[in-house]
Amino acid sequence: MATAVRQGGVRLTQYAHGGGCACKIPPGELEEVVAALAGRGPAGGGAAELLVGLDSGDDAAVVRLPGAAGSPALIATADFFTPVVDDPYDWGRIAAANALSDVYAMGGVPLMAVNLLGWPREVLPFELAREVLRGGLDVATEADCHVAGGHSVDDPEPKYGMAVTGMADPDRLLRNDTGRPGMPLSLTKPLGVGVLNNRHKTTGEEFPHAVASMVALNRDASAAALAAGAVCATDITGFGLLGHLYKLARASGVTAVIDASSVPWLDGAPESARAGFVSGGTRRNLAWVTPSTDFGSVPELTRLLLADAQTSGGLLVACEVPGAPVIGQLVARQEHHIVVR
Repeated sequence: MATAVRQGGVRLTQYAHGGGCACKIPPGELEEVVAALAGRGPAGGGAAELLVGLDSGDDAAVVRLPGAAGSPALIATADFFTPVVDDPYDWGRIAAANALSDVYAMGGVPLMAVNLLGWPREVLPFELAREVLRGGLDVATEADCHVAGGHSVDDPEPKYGMAVTGMADPDRLLRNDTGRPGMPLSLTKPLGVGVLNNRHKTTGEEFPHAVASMVALNRDASAAALAAGAVCATDITGFGLLGHLYKLARASGVTAVIDASSVPWLDGAPESARAGFVSGGTRRNLAWVTPSTDFGSVPELTRLLLADAQTSGGLLVACEVPGAPVIGQLVARQEHHIVVR
């Protein structure tokens, strides 16, 4: 594996305490913070009908626009994080694909995005920031999504992402609270970018196939899920497969059964985990889901990989999606929300 080629000799990952979605606030702590905010809103309901809010911890907020029958639903989301790779252009592409993914995970199409940039202006040259923004713009352009301005702050750590507005048919949303027993579970991207990114941050080794996975839009996967009749989905990002699956199973009132041998991995991911390149975010994910998961005799290494904190991961769809492996199914609620075999 080649040593990374860095623009101007700068390794962006060394300017951040974490990397990508692994730097998220731990899910259990986050839920405690926002618990008292769920169900609150403007008196009289506001100008638009809230279809998806904080209650189920879904991927984005959705409102139905006022007007005649058939009015579209508006999707709003924001996502940003510290550098996950050293190359500024690739980081921009990854962050944009990750932010756009929340819209695709709801069954929508992105319409417009604004940049969110934190930059240590006295430490890192603005030429690198320009490359980050160029990467974001190129991916948004690929998604037929306008980028119109944004907001920036002087920040001790570099951070980049987007706030994205999208649109969907309110009667054909993909939600995380609509899973039912008997639905198969399809995963549209292999897992393992978390351990590969952590290895990259630690050693400088490059993993082009991990970058290719992260910059790939979930647009086609979302369209395929809707065409297959799916109504339930989520995307796999910082809380790992197990964390996002736990939220889906809990919101839907079901148990998810996962066949660990059917889960696809990126080349080098199991070996990197075995070598110890496991992020703190991944370990926190596993600790969060363990009380609600029956792991049986599944080894610790596999548990960590299933909890691996992904950045711009694929969609987990409660439906058979053509071309995507089926890794499990939803069943009637049991003692645990997740069973791994």
